[in-house]
Amino acid sequence: MTSFPRRDPVDDQLLTPENSALLVIDYQPTQINSIGSIDHHQLINNITVTARLAKLYKVPIVLSTVNVQSGRNKDTIPQLKAVLGDQPAIDRTSINAWQDKDFVEAVKATGRKKLIIAALWTEACLTFPTLDALREGYDVFPVVDAVGGTSLVAHETALRRVEQAGAQLISNAQLACEWQRDWNRTDTVPGFVKILLDAGDFINLE
Repeated sequence: MTSFPRRDPVDDQLLTPENSALLVIDYQPTQINSIGSIDHHQLINNITVTARLAKLYKVPIVLSTVNVQSGRNKDTIPQLKAVLGDQPAIDRTSINAWQDKDFVEAVKATGRKKLIIAALWTEACLTFPTLDALREGYDVFPVVDAVGGTSLVAHETALRRVEQAGAQLISNAQLACEWQRDWNRTDTVPGFVKILLDAGDFINLE
């Protein structure tokens, strides 16, 4: 029982609740229905896990939609909105969220340089802002089990592209463990266990 004192949570090279932000982009009915790389129910379950983890660890969230105000698309899926509550969404016309002024300003306003990103599709709305954020000096972490593409090959090819550009791929379970880091941080342990049990990522911790 000899854990080192906690590292500076802002300067830690690993993800901490204090140095990261979550970007959630275009989890809308049309996008969900067009996904071919993962079961739709599993995708919805997985992105809600990502959002629940961010809420548990009090990580800033930037939520974005596309073409809702124009009437061409519906809002964020209700399962995700139920987790995010009154989280405002930044609506865009651009496929690449990094080419929307309000979105980029919201990301910069978090003050965080490590960006966890989940977006639909992997080959477009995840890839493009990831590449742009990397060029601007951000560390970007796509949540591989909470995203999807129009086909498995499109999804996997997009992940290869962003990884080759410097993105660091991460899963929900890894993200949870990285934010938790030490069981001595007891305030978040019950939430950690419940979220991952609900997700089926483990049976028990004993």
